Amino acid sequence: MSMQPKGSGEIPAETVRVARAAFPKGSLAIRVRDELGPLFRDEEFADLFPVRGRPAWSPGGLALVSVLQFVEGLTDRQAAEAVRARIDFKYALGLELDDPGFDFSVLSEFRDRLAGADAGRRVLDGILVAAREKRLLKSAGRARTDSTHVLSAARELCWLEMVAETLRAGLNALAQAAPAWLSEVAEPEWFRHYATRADDTRFPVSRVKREEVGTRIGRDGTRLLSVVFSADAPAGLRGLAEVETLRQMWVQHFHHVDGEVRRRGPKDRPPGALRLVTPYDTDARGSVKRDTVWDGYKVHFTETCEPDAPNLITNVATTVSTVQDRSMAETIHHQLAARDCLPAEHWVDAGYPTAPALVSARRDHGIALHGPIQADNSAQASAEGGFGQDAFTIDWDNQQATCPGGHTSTNWSERLSQRGQPVLRVVFSVRDCRPCTMRQACINTPNPTRARELRLRRHDEHHALQAARAEQQTDAWKERYKVRAGVEGTMSQAVQRCGLRRSRYRGLAKTSLQHQLTGAAINLARIDSHLTQTPRARTRTSHFAALRPAELILDGAK
Repeated sequence: MSMQPKGSGEIPAETVRVARAAFPKGSLAIRVRDELGPLFRDEEFADLFPVRGRPAWSPGGLALVSVLQFVEGLTDRQAAEAVRARIDFKYALGLELDDPGFDFSVLSEFRDRLAGADAGRRVLDGILVAAREKRLLKSAGRARTDSTHVLSAARELCWLEMVAETLRAGLNALAQAAPAWLSEVAEPEWFRHYATRADDTRFPVSRVKREEVGTRIGRDGTRLLSVVFSADAPAGLRGLAEVETLRQMWVQHFHHVDGEVRRRGPKDRPPGALRLVTPYDTDARGSVKRDTVWDGYKVHFTETCEPDAPNLITNVATTVSTVQDRSMAETIHHQLAARDCLPAEHWVDAGYPTAPALVSARRDHGIALHGPIQADNSAQASAEGGFGQDAFTIDWDNQQATCPGGHTSTNWSERLSQRGQPVLRVVFSVRDCRPCTMRQACINTPNPTRARELRLRRHDEHHALQAARAEQQTDAWKERYKVRAGVEGTMSQAVQRCGLRRSRYRGLAKTSLQHQLTGAAINLARIDSHLTQTPRARTRTSHFAALRPAELILDGAK
């Protein structure tokens, strides 16, 4: 299938006449076409199609249909039917009234092409470019970012279901690739245990018996892997995706103990960032945030927040669920810079700002990153009357620190923190700390051989933290920080309109594409609301919550 652009992009006169008669007040698709013009050109997707072959349906049209599909929550069949039957869709696409449209399967094929080339960003970019040309996008002011969890398209599995389904998926793949060979090597019991889908209700209730079932599954999977990787196995079986998933799952959950296959203990398993949670979505990971436990992904939305323009989503970033928000601030800023959508002020919640992020945002992009900074959580700072880092005087030029008792440090060296960040280790002398009258408040330990140590950030990061913490104590900053709360409404809109909470597809690439299309759909809906002068929904605040003091608003964001 090749891409061969055709058509002038003008809307046929008869389509215009019928659309105006059918929609005298307009519709979202009609208003967006009138205001923004053609959003996508076929040439923008030329690299996704070969030069030769049967001509494809217009890629630019398919991109617009994909966005409108998310705007209205349509299935592929419904979206294809809308192109054939709805006048407003034909108007937005610039089609003749008798245009037959396309088969619904074309949308799935088009998404595969977009996901394979990470081209979902082009769809969001197309809307942002058109909005900027119409002066609907103001990116030099304020922006806000938040993240939310996204469930994997694959169902959540208990441990027995997970390993049993992994083995069953491997057997099914081998049965399709080499049926005769598998019939010879398969154990008779395998057909009874793995021919049908594993379900927790079919496993024993007793813990001891469930462990026995797990051990039996481990032995069967180990046996299958041994014959697949033997010299007598047909060529190509090792390269099957399901076999590789089986191998990884067994390495993560089983090992040999005295010649027997045993389940690994919790401390002997890989970290969550590497651990598979289902054989049917190998990119999904399990994560926990407070009381929320989920298998899947995480998405970060960044939007503008100006009172005289629609709040448009300027960036969407999708990661596996184990990636922490603190590592995403710099990534989001680089993506905003690539789109020429950098704000002057970036408002985030407590998960994003770190000392390196504050410095790099200002130094590399000229952004003032605002968000609740984590307080000094050392034992000394937490104790009543204790001396935190703020109680020490730092002489950066001479690389010395002076304690509240007037003693200076004896050692200044560079180290790496537990997260791999560069820090400065400042150590005081035991001879000064042991007889000090302030020792209890400073060291907070009865060990007489302990001296006070400080772990400081680099000079610029240290001052950025101190300045941010001081600013966040002011009433003016707390009042300005209220603007961040609006992004919660964006998350709610994405969940209710576009089904953000669960991925429609399997894999990180397709889930990321879904989120790019979600951001594009919300932008179209908000531009339409701006054109029709639809007022923004008011923030619903209970009578009791309205009485909350200002200083508690910041505490609630942490």
